[in-house]
Amino acid sequence: MRIVKPLQLMLLALIFALGGCSKPEEWVINSPNNKISFKVFKKENRLFYTVGFPDSLVIEESPLGITRNDAQFIEKLSFVSETEIKFFNKSYKLLTGKQLECRYSAKELVLTFENEQKAKVELVLRAGNDGVAFRYRFSETATGNYEITNEITGFKLAKTGKAWIEPYDSITKYSPGYERNFTNGTPVGEPSPETEGWCFAGLFQTSNAWVLLTEAGLDSTYCGSHLAQNAPGGLYCVRYPDEKEAMGLGNAKPRSQVLPWATPWRVIIIAKEPSQIVASTMVYGLSELSKVKEVSWIKPGLASWSWWADPASPKVYKSMIPFIDFASEWGIPYFLVDANWNMMEGGNIEQLIAYANQKKVGIWLWYNSGGPHNTVTEAPRDIMFDPAQRRAEFEKLQKWGVKGVKVDFFQSDKQHIIQQYMGILKDAADFHIMVNFHGCTLPRGWQRTWPNLVAMESVPGEECYMFRADYPETAVCNNTILPFTRNAVGSMDYTPFGLTDKVNKHLTTYSNELALTVVFESGVVHLVDFPEVYKALPEYVQSFVKQLPTVWEESKMIYGYPGRDVVMARRSGEKWFIGGINGEKTDKSITLNLDFLTEKQTYTVKLIADGTDGKSFVFSKMSVKKGDQLSVKMLPAGGFSAVIE
Repeated sequence: MRIVKPLQLMLLALIFALGGCSKPEEWVINSPNNKISFKVFKKENRLFYTVGFPDSLVIEESPLGITRNDAQFIEKLSFVSETEIKFFNKSYKLLTGKQLECRYSAKELVLTFENEQKAKVELVLRAGNDGVAFRYRFSETATGNYEITNEITGFKLAKTGKAWIEPYDSITKYSPGYERNFTNGTPVGEPSPETEGWCFAGLFQTSNAWVLLTEAGLDSTYCGSHLAQNAPGGLYCVRYPDEKEAMGLGNAKPRSQVLPWATPWRVIIIAKEPSQIVASTMVYGLSELSKVKEVSWIKPGLASWSWWADPASPKVYKSMIPFIDFASEWGIPYFLVDANWNMMEGGNIEQLIAYANQKKVGIWLWYNSGGPHNTVTEAPRDIMFDPAQRRAEFEKLQKWGVKGVKVDFFQSDKQHIIQQYMGILKDAADFHIMVNFHGCTLPRGWQRTWPNLVAMESVPGEECYMFRADYPETAVCNNTILPFTRNAVGSMDYTPFGLTDKVNKHLTTYSNELALTVVFESGVVHLVDFPEVYKALPEYVQSFVKQLPTVWEESKMIYGYPGRDVVMARRSGEKWFIGGINGEKTDKSITLNLDFLTEKQTYTVKLIADGTDGKSFVFSKMSVKKGDQLSVKMLPAGGFSAVIE
C-alpha cells in the first residue's frame, strides 16, 4: 500500500487548485446570423486566429501580435480578462457611396492580455454578417514617446484559392502606391512583383467563399498599412510604409505621445457571392461618426473637365470657357480647373469663377499637396501643406464661391501624410468646401467621418491613356475587377467616358466608355472629353448623360465575375441606371434578371448598346416588369447602358 506524504498532498492540492481556476486558451465570437465564426486562441504563448464560414475555414491559422518600442505583445502573453459580448445594431446615413441608408450589425468581444512585464494590450474583435474585423488597443492612460516597431498580423488563405490583388507601386515622382493593375485570378501566395508588397483591398476566392482584405478606421494617430511582398503558404502579412516614401521625410512607423492608442481595424469581408462583396458597407460601419454637423452645402454631382482633353487649358482663360458653357447648357453643376491655373493667361481665376457663377456652374480648383514630400512642380503647391496657409486659402475660396478642391500627389501612407489628409478634410469642412483626393491612398471609411470627401482616385484611371502604352490593353480586364476591389471600399474618381483617342488608342467601345459612368461610383464624376465630342453624340446618349446622378439610394451588382464582366444597377429616386462592360475580347450575350424591380409596376427600359463598329451606339426601348429577363449583346471590350423608369 502506497503512503502519500503530507508534502505530496500539498502539491496535489495545489495542482488541483490551479487546474480548477485555469484561464481559457480559446475564445470564439459569432456573427449575428451565426454564419461566421471568429476564433482567437493561444498556442505556445502566442496568439493566433481563424475565421470560419459557415462550416469551413476561410482564414486558416494566422498570427496576431504587435510590438511597441517599450513593450512587446507577441511572445509569452498571459490572458487577463474578457468583456461581455456587446451587440451593435446601428443605422446611419451617407451623402455619397453605393447606398445612402446603411446599417452596421455586429458583435464585439474585447480580450486583454499582458506580457511578462505586466504591460497590457487589448484585442478588440468584431463579427458581423458580412465579415470580421479586429484592432489592437492600448487602453492604459499614460504619456511618453511610443512607437510601433513591429506588427506580425497575418491573413492565411488556402493555397488553392485565387487572388485579384494590386501590387503596391514603387513610389515615383508622379505615382502613389495605388495605381497599378490588379492580378486576374492568380494563385494565392504568389509574390508581388514589387518589393513594397501588395495593396489593400485584395480580393480572394476560396473553396466556399469570397474574401476582401482591407482596413478601416484610419486616423491621424496611425499610418496606412498594406500587405507584404511574400505570402508563403498563402499567409499575407501587414506591412507599414517604406522609409523612402514622402522623399524620406517623416516616420515610417506610427508614433504617439499618449495612451490610450489603437491601430486601425484589420478588415476581412466575407461573402458567398462576389456581388455581396460589392454590396458591403462594412468599412463605413467601422469608421467614426460624421464630424460635420451641417451638411446641406455638400452636393455631389457631374463635372466637366478640360485637362484630359487639353492639358494646357488651365493656363489659358479662353480655353476653359467652352467647357463652362457646355456644363451650363447640359445642366452639369461643376467645372474642374486643373493644375497651374495660377499661371493663367488672358484672364485670371477670379474672372473665371465670376464667369462660371454667372452661368450657374460651380468651380472646383486643383492643388498640389506638397510640401517637401513631393517634387512635382505643378502648382499651386505648398498651400495645402501648411495649415495656416490652407485655412486662409479655404476662407478665400468660400468668399469666391468655390465649391470644392482636388488635392493631388500625396505619394505616401506615412503617418504625417495621413495627418495632412485629416487636416485638409477638417479645414475644408469648416469653410464648406468639398474634397476630391488624387495621387492618394486607399479609402478607409473617411466618407462617413468627413462627408465633404466625395471621391478619391487611388486607381489607374482614364488619364493613363496618355502615359502608359499598355493601358488600353490592360484597362479592358482591369475595369471589370475594380467594382469588386477598389470601388467596393469607397467612391472612386476614375474620370470616365473618354471617346477621343489620346496618345494610346482605346480598345474599349464607345458604349463601354459610357457604361463606366454607372459601373463606377463616385460623388463627383468628371466627363473628360471635349464638349464638341459629346454634342455630336446621338440625342439619346446626351439625354442619358444629362440626367446621370452621382448619388445613389441603392446599388446592386446584377451580373458579373472579376476579370470577365460586370453589370451594376444603381437607383436614384424611382429610376434605375444600369451599366455593363465586357472585360474579354470576344462577343458576348448575357441575360439579366430584373427581379430587383418593384412588384406590380410596369417599367420602360431605354437601352444603349454597342453599334457594329464599336464607335457608334444602338438604341432600343421596351416595357418590362419585375422578374422579366433582359437580353443584351456586347462586342469584345464592349458594353451597354440603360435607364429603367
